[in-house]
Amino acid sequence: MLVSPALRDALEGWLDHEASIKNASEHTISAYATDVKGFFEFLTRHREAREGLAGLVNVTLRDMRSWMAHERDRGIGPRSLARKLSAVKGFTRWLATREAFDPTVILSTRAPKSPPRLPRPLTPEGARDMIDTIALQGQDDWVAARDVAVVTLLYGCGLRISEALGLTGADAPLPPALRILGKGQKERLVPVLPAARTAVDRYAALCPFDLGDDAPLFRGVRGGALNRRLIQKVMADVRAQLGLPATATPHAMRHSFATHLLSAGGDLRAIQDLLGHASLSTTQVYTAVDTARLMEVYDKAHPRS
Repeated sequence: MLVSPALRDALEGWLDHEASIKNASEHTISAYATDVKGFFEFLTRHREAREGLAGLVNVTLRDMRSWMAHERDRGIGPRSLARKLSAVKGFTRWLATREAFDPTVILSTRAPKSPPRLPRPLTPEGARDMIDTIALQGQDDWVAARDVAVVTLLYGCGLRISEALGLTGADAPLPPALRILGKGQKERLVPVLPAARTAVDRYAALCPFDLGDDAPLFRGVRGGALNRRLIQKVMADVRAQLGLPATATPHAMRHSFATHLLSAGGDLRAIQDLLGHASLSTTQVYTAVDTARLMEVYDKAHPRS
């Protein structure tokens, strides 16, 4: 790394803070480290000098613009650049409270605008076909039942795949409502549909491993915790068979859960709680999806189209 030990130590301190105090995941911490180190290294090359804490204090608006132009020239898109800038701002804000400097230049730098990225849910028929076809894929009955149970939880309860795979033997049989610890250690209660309960019961009955209370509920073929990549692969295989788009991923089942609830008249605030979104604005993207579908039906069905 082309920066001073003091700056490197400061970065490690911030990453430890994010991991221990804010409960950031290992993936998030790794991304933060890469993004902020890249910014440091750019400043070193841009100024042709090894940068320490003083170098960060003296960053100018021109430096920030040069860094962002450099990233765009490397092919970094607006969304990724906004993420990098967010990491740099987070570190700078944390460091400024400890070193007592004015971080305004960095914190006031605006991220490039990017077009909103809407969720791409499956149709209700596509979601059902996905689950029905997964039931036919496993080399063993218990493996097929396991995959069906996981994907049913994603679609029927709106769980993230990490949340579904985080269930333990103590969660089976599923209760009427699951207590889920989601992102940022945010807890929520999620009603369990009979179809999800039945799917998990069938898997538990067929699973050849002891599903102890403290052990993972969903297991790989050797008995260890199920890897999310296996669910991603089985869904990739099935979407190829069904001719579904590449966006038909495990996370798309969660998108489908939200979109189909909204289409059926679900309350947006209630859907926010079910998904575990901290902000209603995150949930509101589903209204755009629903409106787009409504206009598509209107265009096809209206007699004056």
